Amino acid sequence: MNKAITDGVLLMPPAVANGLDVWSSGDGTPGSDTYANASNAAFVPADQDFAGCIEIQKTSTTTKLRYMGETPLLPGCYLRVTARIKALSGSLPNVRIAAYAGQAGGGAVSGVSTSGPTKTLTSYGDVIEVSAIIGAGQRTGVDMVWGGNALFGHFGLDLTGPNGGVLRIDDIKIEDVTSVFMRDLISLVDVRDYGALGDGVTDDSAAFDAANTAANGRTILVPTGIYHLNNDVTLDAKIQCEGKVTMPTNKLFLMRQQFNLPAYIDAFKDEELAFKKAFQALLNNVDHDSLDLGGRRVWLTEPIDMQAATPERTSYATRRVIRNGQIEASPSGDWATQVATSQASYSASNNKKLTSVSNIANIQVGSLGEGVGVGREVFVRSKNVVSQEITLSAALYDAEGTQNFTFRRFRYLLDFSGYTSLSKFTVSEIEFQCNNVASGILLAPSGIVFDINECFISRPGNRGITSHGSGCQGMLIDRCQFLSAEDASNVADRTTIAINAHSNDVKIRNNRATRFRHFALLGGGNTLFIGNHFFQGDSVASGIRTAGLVIAKSHASSIITSNYIDNCFIEWTNEYDPAPEFSSEFSFSALSITDNVFLSGDVAPWFNYIVVKPHGEGHFLSGVNITGNRFKSLGATIDRAERVDTSFADLDYFRMRDVNFTANSFHGVVNRVSNPLRMKHTEGSVATTWTVDTNEKLPFNGQTLAVDSVVVLGRIRNSSNSVVFLSPAADTRKGSNFDQVQLTWQQPVRGAVQVAIRMD
Repeated sequence: MNKAITDGVLLMPPAVANGLDVWSSGDGTPGSDTYANASNAAFVPADQDFAGCIEIQKTSTTTKLRYMGETPLLPGCYLRVTARIKALSGSLPNVRIAAYAGQAGGGAVSGVSTSGPTKTLTSYGDVIEVSAIIGAGQRTGVDMVWGGNALFGHFGLDLTGPNGGVLRIDDIKIEDVTSVFMRDLISLVDVRDYGALGDGVTDDSAAFDAANTAANGRTILVPTGIYHLNNDVTLDAKIQCEGKVTMPTNKLFLMRQQFNLPAYIDAFKDEELAFKKAFQALLNNVDHDSLDLGGRRVWLTEPIDMQAATPERTSYATRRVIRNGQIEASPSGDWATQVATSQASYSASNNKKLTSVSNIANIQVGSLGEGVGVGREVFVRSKNVVSQEITLSAALYDAEGTQNFTFRRFRYLLDFSGYTSLSKFTVSEIEFQCNNVASGILLAPSGIVFDINECFISRPGNRGITSHGSGCQGMLIDRCQFLSAEDASNVADRTTIAINAHSNDVKIRNNRATRFRHFALLGGGNTLFIGNHFFQGDSVASGIRTAGLVIAKSHASSIITSNYIDNCFIEWTNEYDPAPEFSSEFSFSALSITDNVFLSGDVAPWFNYIVVKPHGEGHFLSGVNITGNRFKSLGATIDRAERVDTSFADLDYFRMRDVNFTANSFHGVVNRVSNPLRMKHTEGSVATTWTVDTNEKLPFNGQTLAVDSVVVLGRIRNSSNSVVFLSPAADTRKGSNFDQVQLTWQQPVRGAVQVAIRMD
């Protein structure tokens, strides 16, 4: 590049033969003294070494010679000023190229060098040459670094040292030597050319901004060095980083042309910091809706507090995506679970609060709460240290009074809990390598539609995805793999849980999970749980199994369909109910379990695939549809596919309503239950009253509440063996367990009937 050629910029001063009135004995600024008619200077038209020159006698400590024209110093342009000089007589002085650095308005740029290297004249009549290079950037070979504020210069030379000497000076030459500093790729714009120092201390923000403005389609080059940016910087051009960028946490670095993690890693030279700055830019950049990790791994030594990485944001509700990469926990990092114990009081009348909480300062938001009467996956949503109150993610079923609680704060790779609310956020195609030390994702305490798709959450130390509030409202989890760190552990020893959610409208679809204690615990309603495959077995003969899916809301209003449920079961509880006894509510209702594959192997006979576990008296089933499922036990026969867990309470079987348990298949299951239950009953001898026993084949060992029909098979005969055409009366809820039906005829008869019996 040569601006004199490409842009027609005039660099060369006129020859001294044109007059000495443009040559100043001062700084060269307007109004300064010139050498025209000066007593110590004259033009020499002919010299054996110079075609025409100026002869000067040194009469002051620093005798100056400056061209009064304003020679432009363009951004990215480097000038070399050269002078040839010889001594004629008198004392031999020193000589150097010197200049005046001018900025907008004509004033001098402060704090910059205005002179080049000094040479000492050692003989008379010998021509010596002095030169210096001037430019904005601090590069090797640049003698006067003027930064981005200098717009022009008055160039010339200085004579220093002893006075009295007479010297002759040839025409001064100014040339563009930018090409000396250019890379092979001419399309690079170097931030040093715009004043960046790269010393790790000076604020280079303005230089980056200036380089970005000048780039105009070219690539910004950040050479070797440490470039501190103390202000927000937005780059519209591409950037090539050989040096390292540093900046405060609260300042933004936006790379609009290269908005991806590899570019940020190149800039910050640290994967963890680069991810934080890129995420910060994502939430402050209207030009991109997603951050592409570019397939890179982010190696973490501690959890990332996502809100702390964006201190300018406490909530966010615009669609944003992180995709395509790996986030991995260093096994030696800071992942230890923080444990605190506290005495606190609980009242069902204020059912999500703990009051009079001791040691509250040491209890962290997002901690798992444990204690008597505390359900599974109850977390600290928020706390008020002044009032000593904790707000929980769910109510407690039986913790009335004061007791000691334990709080465990797991450490998550991505921790969003610092936001008050986060909505419409997506994590896609990310592998979370937890390495059995870290957990995966902790959601914000509130927000809607957190979307996780096509991800792997591998070997979490405690939890995969955790909601400690309502940040799971409308959450979508699709086509993800949850790989347990407890594969080798027996079921009874497992503690990890892949997913929990407390709010409504969660969709969990087409995922796969291996050998957690629970795959998912869902405390909200209106859930769609579709197409998932989760298995939790072990090699223990007749071993126990834990729930794969826990529905912790009695009025579920949910659909569980087309799943492969392997060596685990569905557990339906009301453990988040602060008053678990039934009282004017919907009870266990509005749940559809359809077209699933249930498989188990080598389990105990009392194992079941669907378990209802009420935590209070008086509950019943209402509006439950269990149809089209395949129940299959291998290696061992089980008694039944379903049961009621009466650890806390039993159901009120008399109040069952609208239970449809039909069209299921059973293999390796003794009691093939259905509702309505169609039973064939044969009475071999004549009797007025026939007792039809359901033989535990009504779902959940239900009672015989209704008879839909009685159909005669063959002929009914009386004591005379004559065929009679009679219709019996049906009485329900007979027998000690209310599981029999009595058919009463008008006379003693014998024969066979098919009875359709209902437990609702």
